[in-house]
Amino acid sequence: QVQLGESGGGLVQTGASLTLSCVASGRTFSVNAMAWFRQAPGKEREFVAAITRSGGVTNYADSVKDRFTISRDNAKTTVYLKMNSLKPEDTAVYYCAASRNNYYSAYDSAYGFWGQGTQVTVSS
Repeated sequence: QVQLGESGGGLVQTGASLTLSCVASGRTFSVNAMAWFRQAPGKEREFVAAITRSGGVTNYADSVKDRFTISRDNAKTTVYLKMNSLKPEDTAVYYCAASRNNYYSAYDSAYGFWGQGTQVTVSS
């Protein structure tokens, strides 16, 4: 099994930056692609960003492209989400996800491991 633990969420003002971290533990050798999803109150969970095992390929939702950056440090089994120019519409619980497959996907069904989530609130 793989356990994922997110941190770094909080309450910030519009335009601020935050960096989320997600540490993987357990059978981490089975972890390949990793991703961030988010779920706002009353809305479906949506894809934010994904990264392959090597970090060489990334993919972003249009709504966060050019503002968010996903990266990973395999030595630390950690994936990061650097969020700049935050907007109130970025307010959500952010979830880290991991897959045994080494291709990124925007579909949550592609990920077999999930964290508990970390709240990000952006005030206007």
